[in-house]
Amino acid sequence: MRERENILDEVFAHFLKGSRIFKNREVLRHDYVPDNLPHRREEILRLGEITAPALKGSPCSNVLIYGKTGTGKTAVVKFVLNKLAQKAEEVGSPVKVCFVNCRLAGTEYRVLAALCSSINVKVPFTGLAVGEIFDRFRKNLESQGIIFIVALDEIDALIKIRGDELLYELTRINEGLNQSKVSIIGISNDLKFKDLLDPRVLSTLSEEEMVFKPYTADELQDILMERAKIAFYDGVLSEGALKLCAALAASEHGDARRALDLLRVAGEIAERKGDRRITEEHVREAQERIEHDQVYESIKSLPTHSKLVLLSVYLINKMDPDRCFTGDIYNLYLEICEQMGISPLTQRRVSGLINELDVMGLLNSRIVSLGRYGRTKKIGLGVSRRIIMDVFSEDDRFRYIISYKPKSISLRQNDS
Repeated sequence: MRERENILDEVFAHFLKGSRIFKNREVLRHDYVPDNLPHRREEILRLGEITAPALKGSPCSNVLIYGKTGTGKTAVVKFVLNKLAQKAEEVGSPVKVCFVNCRLAGTEYRVLAALCSSINVKVPFTGLAVGEIFDRFRKNLESQGIIFIVALDEIDALIKIRGDELLYELTRINEGLNQSKVSIIGISNDLKFKDLLDPRVLSTLSEEEMVFKPYTADELQDILMERAKIAFYDGVLSEGALKLCAALAASEHGDARRALDLLRVAGEIAERKGDRRITEEHVREAQERIEHDQVYESIKSLPTHSKLVLLSVYLINKMDPDRCFTGDIYNLYLEICEQMGISPLTQRRVSGLINELDVMGLLNSRIVSLGRYGRTKKIGLGVSRRIIMDVFSEDDRFRYIISYKPKSISLRQNDS
């Protein structure tokens, strides 16, 4: 035990001496809103024009904003709302703003609790009906006589899980208000998000629409350069490392978050190794580490039955990859469910889970011809066996199943 403490003392002491790499690592985080947002001037001006009427006491149009992850949607909305709130305070306009990440909030209750908190209305963490919280929110909002602008980030996450009832109530709330008004900015990573909405909700929510295009490699390079000036000490970041971060992120749909993650993790790797410069080698290592962590977390967060399906494919693939067809997977899935005392899903539902895992990239499926026996779908792993083994080995429910030997299917052992 004493030896472990000494090892940690060395680690902590090394860190406390101060980094020779980072001047301010927080500027490379997703939630940091910089003073300058390169290549988003047009979007900033347009959103500013949409929200400006609030400064004169008029509700602004509702806005629906689309774009893939890492295209600057959240940063632009936060930037504009922060500036709007500052200007409202300067000129004495009755404007309040609120930003809520629906994926993090998770439920209508917590979204409403966040809205209430932003207008200084206290609600218990749990215990009230959603309708009761909404009534409190509306009553207190009316008494304050304000223009309230609500930004709902990752709004699609809430709708997919909970439906659009809350959104319907929010888009209709102005009908019952006289002294106050509410405007909504919805932000979604899902370009097909509108298909999930009731037409009545969609018509009100999408009075204005904005689409954020992915960044190019050159644009990402400019973004990283701006952040790097604040994040790192002079001379620490090599030009090759910067360009590689931008190029890798551009190849993945122009994701600025991805580029920032690569740069930050590359810096942390260089820092831990005691290196004085961030090189392309550090970026490559960062890429491997981030990809591993993303896959690990995505598997870890899967629902139980999705895990069982993935585990079935893992076991069959390990023993005989040539036999990994939908029927074989379902038979082994049934066997594992019986072993674990879990009620199985129908074969049709399991086929749906296989498709979902395929979309996530955790499985690879392809149609193969069996000659006169027709065509069938063959399933393979989309990730390494090692990551799957690491995830399931840490879960008490699945640890013993990792080494399970199927009984219902005769398979050849394949150690390759």
